[in-house]
Amino acid sequence: MTTRNESQVYNILMYSHDTYGLGHIRRTMAIANHLRDANTNVLILTGSPIAGRFQFPGQVDFVRIPGMIKRTNDDYQSLSIRIEQEKALAIRTNIILATARTFQPHLFIVDKEPLGLKREVLPTLEWLKESSPSTVTVLGLRDVLDDSLVIRNDWREKNVYSYLDRLYDEIWIYGNQNIYDPIEMYAIPEQIHERIQFTGYIPRKKHKPETKINIRKRYRVLEEDNFILVTTGGGGDGYEVIDRYLAMHEYYPTSLPFKTIIITGPFMPKAEREQLECRAKRFGIKLIPFHPKFEALISAADLVVSMGGYNTICEILTQQTPSLIIPRETPRKEQIIRARRLKSEGLLDFIPLQEATPQQLRENIFCLLNDRRQYTEKIRSFELSGLDKMLARLRHFKETDFFMNHLN
Repeated sequence: MTTRNESQVYNILMYSHDTYGLGHIRRTMAIANHLRDANTNVLILTGSPIAGRFQFPGQVDFVRIPGMIKRTNDDYQSLSIRIEQEKALAIRTNIILATARTFQPHLFIVDKEPLGLKREVLPTLEWLKESSPSTVTVLGLRDVLDDSLVIRNDWREKNVYSYLDRLYDEIWIYGNQNIYDPIEMYAIPEQIHERIQFTGYIPRKKHKPETKINIRKRYRVLEEDNFILVTTGGGGDGYEVIDRYLAMHEYYPTSLPFKTIIITGPFMPKAEREQLECRAKRFGIKLIPFHPKFEALISAADLVVSMGGYNTICEILTQQTPSLIIPRETPRKEQIIRARRLKSEGLLDFIPLQEATPQQLRENIFCLLNDRRQYTEKIRSFELSGLDKMLARLRHFKETDFFMNHLN
């Protein structure tokens, strides 16, 4: 292995657990963009089929591994090519390991899944510990993964606690411990506690006031109009939320004084999207599958109606836009747990999907629009410290690496 010294760039390898949706790649991109600099490379391993749609800044690039899609909790299939699960996973596993061996990262950040999809990152983690012990290994976890009993059982069954102890130098939790504490909820062993860093929630780019003005002009939304943005992330499971929102318009066809843009997400099945688009047109609602500057739309909106995945919540809080969350409750409880916790902090409002009737939706939306200043002030006082704390840890790693190289 090449000897490292202070004149070399610092290499960060990131593994993004992408099967279906936008969340993981968007979170990984936000982190990469903040950690990169003129002497810091960030290389992202991702299975996202839309990674190429994002603008990658200097010092950031990606390696595309074959995409996989979840059919059940333990059954995955290849997203684009007709190949057996075992062969697709073997290709992914080999690409991940070969990339690590060639790129020689100083820091390896694994997103969400401690061992990767179906343990595909395990060979790379073990190789790094054996052949590149100076590489710092970090597991990045969002604030909430799932119901606590589900995670405890899953991690015990897969021996994850032992792997966390043996293979990871640090665990970064992208949330606030006082809002949700995975150490307690997931029964993380005491010997690992000192390696856990609560970073806080991850902010996104904050848009200037003129961005809001330009977006509203582009979509012909007047200053006095109430502009609602409806979004369901990747859209693969977003049909019901948009269906409920349009059902409200159908129930109140003439008494909803606001303008709406709906972003279905690129993974919504075509037949579902076309049916929703047909219904939306009756009320002059623009429906689009994907918008590359999603955060700009959030900044321009007076209210966001969303399912409440981690990344959408962070984008909403960054732009300080009031939101009504309609969380999914299957196959994971993550979104409804997050919605309840953040509502208790006064940062958003939420309705369980089964209670999202036209009448209830209308009532909550009107209340939020009337009380938007209260929500905006609460959000403004809420610190999104995630990226700054990660950058501080990176500086610490670099200083340690520099010191050890000089010691040798």
